[in-house]
Amino acid sequence: MRIFEPSARRPSVRRQGHVRLRTQVLLLQCAVVAVTLAAAFGAFAYSNEHRLVREYQLRALAVARTVASEPVVRRGAAQYSAANARPGGGAAHTPPATLAAGQVQTVAQAARARTGSLFVVVTDDRGIRLAHPELSQLGKKVSTDPSVALSGHEVMARDHAHLGDEVVAKVPVYAPGSKRVVGEANAGVAVSDVQAQLIRVLLGGLGWLVVALLLGVGASALLAGRWKRLTLGLEPEELAGLVQEQEAVLHGIGEGVLAIDTEGRVTIVNDEARRLLATTAKPGKAVGDLGLTPRVLDTLQAPAGSPVMAAVGERVLVISSRPVERDGRDLGTLLTVKDRTDVESLTRQLDAVQAMSSALRAQRHEFANRLHVISALVHGEHLAETTDYIETLLGTGPHGESLPGIDAVRDSYLRAFLSAKAAQARESGVTIVLGGATWADGVVAAPVDVTTVFGNLVDNAIDAARHGARTASLVEVELMTEGTTLLITVADTGDGVADGLADDVFREGVSTKNHASVIGGRGIGLALARQIARTRGGDVYLAEPGGPPGGGLVNDREQVSGGAVFVARLPDVMEISR
Repeated sequence: MRIFEPSARRPSVRRQGHVRLRTQVLLLQCAVVAVTLAAAFGAFAYSNEHRLVREYQLRALAVARTVASEPVVRRGAAQYSAANARPGGGAAHTPPATLAAGQVQTVAQAARARTGSLFVVVTDDRGIRLAHPELSQLGKKVSTDPSVALSGHEVMARDHAHLGDEVVAKVPVYAPGSKRVVGEANAGVAVSDVQAQLIRVLLGGLGWLVVALLLGVGASALLAGRWKRLTLGLEPEELAGLVQEQEAVLHGIGEGVLAIDTEGRVTIVNDEARRLLATTAKPGKAVGDLGLTPRVLDTLQAPAGSPVMAAVGERVLVISSRPVERDGRDLGTLLTVKDRTDVESLTRQLDAVQAMSSALRAQRHEFANRLHVISALVHGEHLAETTDYIETLLGTGPHGESLPGIDAVRDSYLRAFLSAKAAQARESGVTIVLGGATWADGVVAAPVDVTTVFGNLVDNAIDAARHGARTASLVEVELMTEGTTLLITVADTGDGVADGLADDVFREGVSTKNHASVIGGRGIGLALARQIARTRGGDVYLAEPGGPPGGGLVNDREQVSGGAVFVARLPDVMEISR
């Protein structure tokens, strides 16, 4: 899939005299075709030369065998072989005219004329010619070695004799009725005849070679045109520039980019996408093998174009996928990934600060009112009423303090956070109470993780209690420590978690609230809280889905029932106070 596809051709940066890519491709293809055909033609010529030489050798062998088997030739060779044993006898001492008039010469020359051979020669057992096309050579020894044929073996060879280069075959001549070799019969063809036949064969092949060359050049021209269309008419230096720009953009931007083709395979991925999605994706790899979370995988496979919140590990991401098309053709899907982890963390901390600030403003206003009351009581000299009122404000009187049981929490951060959430809840018409089992004597060592998990659970409980159908809008919180582990239990008087969502409430994107009110949608808080807890070796789970009255926790001061109960276990987030 192409991410960078220029809609218009770039201005040319070709230097004068520089050969265009299409011409380069055409010339290169033509050169490849020409070299290939030349090599094939050379192999064809070499193979045919050897084939023709062998063919003419076999033809000469057949002629030599025929002459050697003639009874006249066998008798004549046997007579001269016997005469060689007598002093002054044999073919070497016979006049050429006598040999020329002999029957052996007649049979041999008749065979030569009939077969079109260059020569047909017959010798005795000493290699003296008994028949030869040139009468002057009769009675003389042959110019090539006759020993192999005279030893009883047939020979096919390519020799150079006084008649020139020749393809020759030699066979032994046996005495009549015997296996005794009394001479040899030679038959040969001029090499020039073989070469002339080879030239005729090559000329025929050359015509096909020209046809193949023309077809190759035509195919190369079509290929060059196809290449130009595929590259949108861009030259090599322009293509190189595009690749460099693409690499610079992909790996220089702060967003992750992951592109897949129509077959579900990665075509483009940058380092930021690998880091944020915690994957080792590379081009050519199938999407199913990337190890993506179900939320990310669903978004990638069903592109909607709108941003979606997703949690990957401890990171909060905003992902968006859209289909990519060009000229009505589907090219695949593009996924962009933005890191919202720091923003989400800062948002949580800002929420806590805002809640605390709101609580301080309310306390300041309330404190001013209390001072006015004390001033009025003092001026009216109502000493007893002034004393009771001050004891109530200090938490030692009968009315207690604003968040009963908070002294069971030793950490100032948790105390401030609880007070802020209680003030925030009061503004929404919800009361936060501490469970009777609350006891947290440690100091928070991981405030960001605690804020994220605790804040999500309390915010969801406040929202559920505020919108619940029950009259009392209560949220009960219990905090307990076991060494460095913090246990958090949050219950509310809301309508509980619907049966259909009980198993999916921790899945990303699942929420009963309005998704349109938040960029990227809702359904990320509980999923993120669980992932943070599990990363630390703990967990967040739904202990009681709620629904009908009767569920919830029981406090010695309040009854919190009907709503959902969530429990979080966060190891290694507390330090034991000394």
